[in-house]
Amino acid sequence: MAFIIPIKLSDFIPRIFEVFPRKLGGNGYSAASFGKDCIAGLTVGIVALPLSMAFSIAAGGTPAQGLYTAMAAGFFISLLGGSKYQIGGPTGAFVVILFGVIARHGMAGLILAGLMAGLMLIIMGFAGLGRFIKFIPYPVTAGFTTGIGLLIFSQQIKDFFGFTIAGGSPEFAKMWGGYIGAFSTIQPVTLAVALGTLAVILLVRKLVPRIPGAVAGVIAATVICSIFKLPVETIGDRFGGIPQKLPALAIPAFSWRMAQDLFRDSFTIALLAAIESLLSAVVADSMTGDRHKANMELVAQGVGNMASALFGGIPATGAIARTAVNIKSGAVSPVAGIVHALTLVLFVLFLAPLASAIPLASLSAVLVMVAWDMSSLRRFINIIIKAPKSDAFVLLITFALTVMVDLATAVEVGVVLAAFLFLRRMVEVADIRPGARTLGAEIIYGSDKKDPSPAPEHTKNIEIYEITGPFFFGVADTLQRTLRSVAKSPRALVLRMRDVPAVDSTGINALESFLDQCHRGKTALVLSEVRDQPRRALEKAGFITELGAGNVCGTLEAALKRAEEF
Repeated sequence: MAFIIPIKLSDFIPRIFEVFPRKLGGNGYSAASFGKDCIAGLTVGIVALPLSMAFSIAAGGTPAQGLYTAMAAGFFISLLGGSKYQIGGPTGAFVVILFGVIARHGMAGLILAGLMAGLMLIIMGFAGLGRFIKFIPYPVTAGFTTGIGLLIFSQQIKDFFGFTIAGGSPEFAKMWGGYIGAFSTIQPVTLAVALGTLAVILLVRKLVPRIPGAVAGVIAATVICSIFKLPVETIGDRFGGIPQKLPALAIPAFSWRMAQDLFRDSFTIALLAAIESLLSAVVADSMTGDRHKANMELVAQGVGNMASALFGGIPATGAIARTAVNIKSGAVSPVAGIVHALTLVLFVLFLAPLASAIPLASLSAVLVMVAWDMSSLRRFINIIIKAPKSDAFVLLITFALTVMVDLATAVEVGVVLAAFLFLRRMVEVADIRPGARTLGAEIIYGSDKKDPSPAPEHTKNIEIYEITGPFFFGVADTLQRTLRSVAKSPRALVLRMRDVPAVDSTGINALESFLDQCHRGKTALVLSEVRDQPRRALEKAGFITELGAGNVCGTLEAALKRAEEF
C-alpha cells in the first residue's frame, strides 16, 4: 500500500522566529511581551529547581546532572521547538527507564543512550512521524504512566522513612522486601520532615494554588532543618553539593557493542520523549488556543537530548506541569523557556551552595506527590470498570509489565496487544447480509451498517457485492469465504468498491485468489467505482492487467452493462 506522509517546509520553522520583527517574517515582539516572558521564565525556573534535582536523584544521577539537563535541554527545546510554551527538562516518565539503564550500563551508558535517543527523535521529526506518535493507544499510556507512578513512589520509600538498606535492589518485589526487612531502621525525624513537606505541598496547593507547592515545601523543610540542626541527610551529605560552575562539553565514549546493547533502551527513551513532549504540547494548545508543530517539536527534543548528553545531563522531554506553570505565569513566546534555562544557569553560578542544605527527605516527598499525580488512580479505575474489556486488559498488562519487568517491554507489548485487539474488532464488526431484491449482498466493515441501496435492473445471472471500508489483511479472509460461498456461480459478478479508501497487499492477494476462482467457474469479474489508492495499488500489483482494463468501470451502470456483455 502506498503510504506518503505529507511534509511542508513550514513544519520545520521554530516558533522562536515569531518574535522577530514583522519585516523579517515574525509577528513582532514588544518590550511588554519580553517583560511577561521574563516573569514567566523566572517563575518556572524556580519551580524547575527542586524537580530537576529530584528526578535526577530518583533516576540514579546527581542533583547537578538534573540542573544541567534542565539548562541544556530546556534551552534548545525552547529555542528550536514547535510549541510556543513548552518547557523541557527531566521528568518522572524517564525515572524508571533511566534507573534501569544506569544499573545495567552505568552513567556512561546512560549518556550514550541519551545521545542515541536524541538522534532518533531528530529522525522521527524529519520523517514526519510527529502526528502519528499521538496514535499510541490510551490504555497503553495510562498503563505505563500509572506503573511509573507506583515505581517512583516505591523508590522514594527509603529516603522518605530514612531506612538503612545496604545494596537495595531495583526490582519491585525485592525492593519492597528490603523495606520490610529494614523497617526497624526507620528514622522518626526524617519521616517527620518528609510528612511535613508533603503537608506544606498539599496546603499550598489548596490555599495558594498560584505558589508552586514543591518549591514551598522544599524551602520550608530546608529552613526548619537548618535552624534546628535536625539530623537528616541532605544533598551535601550524599553528593557533596553542586559544583558552582557550568558543565564542560564532553564527547561520550562510544563502541558499536555498547550502542547495540543500548539500542532498545534508547528507542524506549526516544518514544517516551516523543509521547510526553507531544502530549505536553497538546495540553498547552488546549490552554492557549495555539497550535504546535509536532515534527519540529520532535526535532527540538532530539537536539535538546543530544545537548544534554554532551554536557553530562540525563534525557529530557517536555514537562506538562512546568509548561502549565509557564502558561499560567503569563508566557507569550519561547523566550520564557529560554529565560527558565538561564535562571538555572544563574542559580548554579551564584547560589549552588544553598542546594547542599536541602534535605533528601523533602525531595522524596516532592516525588511522592509527583507519583500520585502521575498515577491518576481515578482514571485507572474508570478504564477497568467502564471501558471495554479489551482496553482494560491492555491497561492491566501494560501496568503489570511496567512494574514487574521493565518499561521497554511494557510499551512494546502494550502497543502490539492494542493493535491486535483493534484488528480483532475490525473483523468482528464485519457483517455480511442479504442485499435488496436487486442487489446480491453487501459486505460491510464498520459500525455504519446501512441498508444496501437498490441497484439498477439487471439480469438474474449477475450478482452484485459491495465492500465498505478499508480492505486490509484483517478482513481479507472474510471476503474470500463470503465470495466462495456464492451459490450457483453467476455468469458475471460485479464487485463495488466505491467505499474502499485503501487496500493492502493481503487484500490484493484475496482479490487475485477470487479472480482465479471466477476463472475456474467461468464467471466474469467486474470492478465498479474503484477509488484512487486502490486503483494505483491494483495497477502496480498487475491485477488490473490480469483482470482486463475494460472490466474496471467508473459507475455501477457501466459495470452492469459490461457484465451483461458476458
